[in-house]
Amino acid sequence: MYTFSCWVKLEGAYSALITARLAPDNTGARCIATVVARSDCWAFVKGGFVLDWPTQTSVIFFQNADKTPMKITVASGSLQPFTTDQWAMHQQDTIRKRRKRVATIHVADPQGARVVGASVSVQQTAKDFPIGSAIASTILGNQAYQQWFVDRFNAAVFEDELKWYSTEPMSGQLRFDVPDQMLAFVRSHRVMVRGHNIFWENQDATPRWVKNLTADDLRAAVNTRIQSLMTRYRGEFAHWDVNNEMLHYNFYEQRLGPNASAEFFSVAQDADPLATLFMNEYNVIETCDDPFSTVDTYVSKLKDLRSAGAILEGIGLEGHFSKPNIPLMRAILDKLATLGLPIWFTEIDISNKFDAQTQAAYLEQVLREAYSHPAVSGVMLWTALHPSGCYQMCLTDWNLSNLPTGDVVDRLLNEWRTLQAAGQTDAHGAYSFTGYLGEYVLTVSYNNRTTQSTFSLSPGDETRHINVQM
Repeated sequence: MYTFSCWVKLEGAYSALITARLAPDNTGARCIATVVARSDCWAFVKGGFVLDWPTQTSVIFFQNADKTPMKITVASGSLQPFTTDQWAMHQQDTIRKRRKRVATIHVADPQGARVVGASVSVQQTAKDFPIGSAIASTILGNQAYQQWFVDRFNAAVFEDELKWYSTEPMSGQLRFDVPDQMLAFVRSHRVMVRGHNIFWENQDATPRWVKNLTADDLRAAVNTRIQSLMTRYRGEFAHWDVNNEMLHYNFYEQRLGPNASAEFFSVAQDADPLATLFMNEYNVIETCDDPFSTVDTYVSKLKDLRSAGAILEGIGLEGHFSKPNIPLMRAILDKLATLGLPIWFTEIDISNKFDAQTQAAYLEQVLREAYSHPAVSGVMLWTALHPSGCYQMCLTDWNLSNLPTGDVVDRLLNEWRTLQAAGQTDAHGAYSFTGYLGEYVLTVSYNNRTTQSTFSLSPGDETRHINVQM
């Protein structure tokens, strides 16, 4: 596994998308990094790759994405190799620092004297890090599916039920009964939920009646859409994907002008000021072969929206992976992290062109890298279950029997929680443990007396101290 970085500068053009590629490859030259470079300053390139085929020599070369000739100057190149064990050790070290915390329980009697030899037990009751899945209307009335879901996940997103074509298939014909029921389900189980989505720039995902509206009628319709949706659900959804996939499509911006998306964000912010508003895009993290959604293009669009007045506070990465390039994934996350905004994986799955075991192996790679990156704030799987299957990847069959991907998720969910820690207080009346961030129940027993309390392990570098009086 290799991480790669350098600085580049252009001659012959003011600005261009430059691609770093690796050759030879068994499938040709593969993309390992991209950057929007300029002629008046140096641009930083950060990427990576896995060398997983036999070769005597490989060459990294640079080219304009549209392949027109130009001079590209490269400086301060760095190529760092890591074994898979070294990479995994770095992931574990980051998890220890960012997803866990040391806590010390101090036990004393009413006079303040240390209690030595008290039995201490802590059990995690809720996780701090959100890991969830998409759900669909198929979960309604299905008690077995509902129980399977809440036994695993603390976050959810509705697959299609909030999209405009679902809530208003005909002009003025509002249908919120299904999302209302789905919201009642997640609310009753204390599951946080993302709002997906208010608008979708893809014309094919736009309600048919909307496509033929005049500009004035379209502007009125989009304002009504935001108000009807967000007034009804004000305060219910932690996040909103405001205008989906803006880097690939432009239905609304083409008809309402280049500031349409910024206006959507502003109106949404006014309608529900406590929700975090997200960009949401595909092929930013999955590959660097898509010229429409490079990391620099994403950052540029985000900055343009904020400059136009949008209150944009979240980075949404869909995560529809084929074969993942984990070093590239980390490089892109590092670059996005410089914005200082929460990063969410919003729709993770692995292409169904792979067999079940390969899907599972690739899914584990992606989830471990996402969970271990300090800038990632949550992970959603795109695995809403239907009798006919799922979009690309299911975790179970329709009878809720685990597929290999489901085994991976269950194993990681168990790995990333503190099942129970127990012991006795030492000569200083203290018991220490390291636990995953979240909510805990603490039980202390001594001389036939037992006390129980709750505490939280929140992010922090210092040891968390909890005092208990017996």
